[in-house]
Amino acid sequence: MKYNEIRKTFLNFFESKGHKIVPSASLIPNDPTLLFTVAGMVPWKGILQGTEPPFAPRVADVQKCIRAGGKHNDLDEVGFDGRHHTFFEMLGNWSFGDYFKESAIEYSWELLTKVLGLNPNKLRVTTYETDEESTEIWRKVSGKEAIRKDDKENWWSAGDTGPCGPCTEIFYDFGAGIENEDDRWVEIWNDVFMEYDRDANGNLLPLPKKNVDTGAGLERWAAVLQGKIDNYDTDLFVALMKAVEDLTGVKKTSENTSSFKVIADHLRAVGFAIADGVIPSNTDRGYVIRRILRRAMRHSQILGYKGPLLSKLYPTLITEMGEAYPELVHEEKHVVEIIQNEENSFTDLLQNGMKLLETEIQKINNNVLPGDVAFKLFDTYGFPLDLTQTILREKNIDVDVAGFEKSMNEQKERSRADTKGTRTLWESQKQLTGTDDSTKYKPDSEMHSKVLSILRNGEFVESADANDEVEIVLDKTNFYGTQGGQVGDSGELQKDGKTIMTVSEASRVDNIVIHKGTLTDTLNVGDSVLTLINTSLRQQTARAHTAAHLLQAALRQVLNEDVEQRGSKVSPDSVRFDFSFGRAMTTEEKQATEDLINKWISEDLPVSHEEMSLEKAKAKGAMALFGEKYGDTVKVITAGDVSCELCGGTHIYHTGEIMHAKINKEKSISSGIRRITMSVGTLAE
Repeated sequence: MKYNEIRKTFLNFFESKGHKIVPSASLIPNDPTLLFTVAGMVPWKGILQGTEPPFAPRVADVQKCIRAGGKHNDLDEVGFDGRHHTFFEMLGNWSFGDYFKESAIEYSWELLTKVLGLNPNKLRVTTYETDEESTEIWRKVSGKEAIRKDDKENWWSAGDTGPCGPCTEIFYDFGAGIENEDDRWVEIWNDVFMEYDRDANGNLLPLPKKNVDTGAGLERWAAVLQGKIDNYDTDLFVALMKAVEDLTGVKKTSENTSSFKVIADHLRAVGFAIADGVIPSNTDRGYVIRRILRRAMRHSQILGYKGPLLSKLYPTLITEMGEAYPELVHEEKHVVEIIQNEENSFTDLLQNGMKLLETEIQKINNNVLPGDVAFKLFDTYGFPLDLTQTILREKNIDVDVAGFEKSMNEQKERSRADTKGTRTLWESQKQLTGTDDSTKYKPDSEMHSKVLSILRNGEFVESADANDEVEIVLDKTNFYGTQGGQVGDSGELQKDGKTIMTVSEASRVDNIVIHKGTLTDTLNVGDSVLTLINTSLRQQTARAHTAAHLLQAALRQVLNEDVEQRGSKVSPDSVRFDFSFGRAMTTEEKQATEDLINKWISEDLPVSHEEMSLEKAKAKGAMALFGEKYGDTVKVITAGDVSCELCGGTHIYHTGEIMHAKINKEKSISSGIRRITMSVGTLAE
């Protein structure tokens, strides 16, 4: 039974049992603690923990997952055995307060033995050591005596506290001829019975609703159903590795099998992640995908192939998996362009880095590469540490990891020292609990504030004099501190009716607003000052910010709905806007975008500013900034019926106030990311 047939059989079976069939959630989880969706339960975490209401009592799905970053990392093992994958598919059926142990166990046994036809004698089950109920159900359903296991093996929990419960696992016997027990008996299904809530004292309290959370790896099922011990010998991977042979002109042998496995596995991880909106980069999940892509390229070099690899293999991925995951087809052009850009940019770095590495290898006399050399490969040539380790593993050479980390930390310290501003100093001021800037949307409001702290030349002082360049924190302010891509306000502080400080910029460190500028007279901690904003520049910045929202809306109409903001800088009458797109815009597309923005400006659409709950904003269809975290209460900016976004910036109230918009330049700033600079208002005219 092939992969596509297994998926359909699984979902059809549970649909016949009254389950709602849902598509896979994105690989980008709605969970700030995770880089990727690492398990089938991640999309249902809120329901399972009782913080979200279930939309159906029974659900079944096939969830795409990646384990290649953070604490969930299988990357280093891929290619060296037959079981590890960076990308995998998790079959799951879920009961949210509906059926429980008996039905879950009966469904598992019926599907495996009756529908899929597995030999019951090849199956072994385990239960939690005190779970008499599950053990008795197994006796009744299968006639088997379950093997009892302890907390380490058969107890699931979301953490030290919260929902938890016993689980029962089903193992398949690959045969007595396999010496390693872990290879012989392979887990193919896990039913978790979430029935308790563990409190801070370790007490188990019954949950008001008991849930069933199951997981079964599709790759393992395919191996079992196709009579293979190695997952990579199943139909999907055989097809992908055949495509690698055709592309490289190299036949798979026992000596190069690990490279074929790496490339086939990494093709899935990279292709699916980019299709879901992950852009290769130097941070977070983008860095993980870049590492995976570069690791695949290194293994193509091992095979002797120097050209583009994954971008040319992607159509084969669509052939094998596009029916089950239509987003692969829909995003093909975008994904291929991004992979090609990455491959082209890394090719020269890889060749130059290898030259350096070969030179340094000649100097090694203790089979250990110095850490500073490994760091140079990382810093100059983009070699992640694990890539260097993989290359050297072939030569039985280790890396001085401690030395690498020392060099990395030294660079971070240099970076901190070179960073403009004084963020670290302000973060050290624990007595400053924050600035009340609740009136920042009312620039004309007259506000008398108290000076809480003065920073001069990297030192906190009680008093500063005329001509001193300082940073001032007040107890309250109506200045907008730089945030969310919008530059901070400028203006002045007055004392006793006279200007005491010219404020060049208001910035922000966490919840503290910092007024930067030059004093015209003596100022002391504790003095009372009047805050006066440059309202003309504030208005210019506000219209530029609203224009940035119109720009994003226009790009999504002219290019496609999947264009997403990846950064911005909004200054008086000037917009810099970064967005995800895999190629340069044509002259016609740029003109159409500009014309659409100016059309909306000429229509003088109303711009509303509303505060509401995050849930209400989502229901309203408000667009959120990619990767941004939001509180329970958010501000929603709506321009007519063309734009609706979550935004804490300052904005105008009618689009006509923008006057005019002019796109000046559009260019690439990194793989899959474009940048537009645009003038508005008097600058555009």
